[in-house]
Amino acid sequence: MADGGAGRDLVYIARAGGAAPPAWLTQPGWKVQQAPDVRGLLKIVQRRADHPFAALLDLREGFSEADLAAFGPALAASNVGWVAGIRTDQLEQPAVRRLIRDYCYDYLTLPCPGNVLDTVLGHAHGMARLACASADKRASTGLEGIIGDSPGMRALARTLCKAAMTEAPVFIAGETGTGKELAAMALHRNSRRSAMPFVAINCGAIPHALIQSELFGYERGAFTGAQQRKLGRIEMANGGTLFLDEIGDLPTESQAALLRFLQEGTFQRLGGHDTIRVDVRVVSATHHDLEAAIAQGRFRADLYHRLCVLRVQQPPLRERGRDIDLLAAHALGLYSGEGQRVIKGFAPCARAALHSYEWPGNVRELINRVRQAVVMCEGRLITANDLGIPSTVGATPPTLEEVRDDATRRAVEDALQRNQGRLVDAARDLGISRVTLYRLLQRLGARTDTDDAIPPRMTAKAAAPERRGNDRRERRLASA
Repeated sequence: MADGGAGRDLVYIARAGGAAPPAWLTQPGWKVQQAPDVRGLLKIVQRRADHPFAALLDLREGFSEADLAAFGPALAASNVGWVAGIRTDQLEQPAVRRLIRDYCYDYLTLPCPGNVLDTVLGHAHGMARLACASADKRASTGLEGIIGDSPGMRALARTLCKAAMTEAPVFIAGETGTGKELAAMALHRNSRRSAMPFVAINCGAIPHALIQSELFGYERGAFTGAQQRKLGRIEMANGGTLFLDEIGDLPTESQAALLRFLQEGTFQRLGGHDTIRVDVRVVSATHHDLEAAIAQGRFRADLYHRLCVLRVQQPPLRERGRDIDLLAAHALGLYSGEGQRVIKGFAPCARAALHSYEWPGNVRELINRVRQAVVMCEGRLITANDLGIPSTVGATPPTLEEVRDDATRRAVEDALQRNQGRLVDAARDLGISRVTLYRLLQRLGARTDTDDAIPPRMTAKAAAPERRGNDRRERRLASA
């Protein structure tokens, strides 16, 4: 289906691209942009995430597997219809075949006639346009099981809808209790695998000695107590979605076995010799910082890159604003029958406490506190005391000046920490002069152990040459 509309957007990327797209790429009706690298490519396609793009990835110059892996977030973007440009002999390369199979609508042997190029790119653009329209419709109607209308949750819904249209592995990051399994279930329900099983396994809740048997299953007699064959979670999820919760707790020896399965799509049951091939979509999640775990040697980098092709960030409850009221009302409706009296809602002190509390346990904690309040409440309205949260009603809110000073102090302290207390470098990071930074330190009472500070005896006249170049932003910050 070629898209015959004018003004279609086309992105071209090649390893050895020049300052302008090649002349043979110029086609009537296309607005061509060239991306110099991965960062430039992401900037183009993410700046207009709701807009369809056709994209031509010229592989003739040669990309390593690491190069192709770096393109993962852009290649998986649902608003982009990818076409690969190759040499004929490159079809013999497994990495090229895998990239075309997983991410591209089509491929071309370059150079090719202009009418062929226009037809193939038009088809990719049309498919991307359909994907954008479908994602818009599903995101506007919300996702089953997920409650929230804050900007963060609307962005999450859009991301999940787009990810559901692909087969790429998805990694869900977020704090404990934010609802990562609900997000994985929503992803499954909106995918083409929705009629097939959704199988979840908590990698942190199973003893390390049993995790491989739970994942891959075992044959009768594989070990003491194995009286009959048992199917593993991977085999049970065949055709559907496998959700690996708390993947950061997976032991090292099991990480190697899981990586091999992800690479080959096959495995063997413990104690067995038959190679079993399954078709599953893998979704993983954890509250751990996996980048830090990789740096500490606790998690394999190659496994992380296999799992984290698409990354979804689950927002913490404290950043969801009005969603807190929606979730509290939902929890009250679920558990109102457990109390001894009819509860009409939340008292003003309770609502204030709900929004002032930091929610370290996120949505799970909110639901548990509301359930506790339903049982303990002695009136018709739930109070902050019933929730077990200190009331903030009557507390003096911070003034605008206090908020501004607090933000300035944090920015200055962060800049000093990054630069190990060097005032000149910290001032450069903040976009102000060393004189202005020193005055801010004096006014805010911030401490620094550096010898680089301007001595108090320095006069305004002596400091004038350094201050002369300050712009209006700097003067506003100094007088704040």
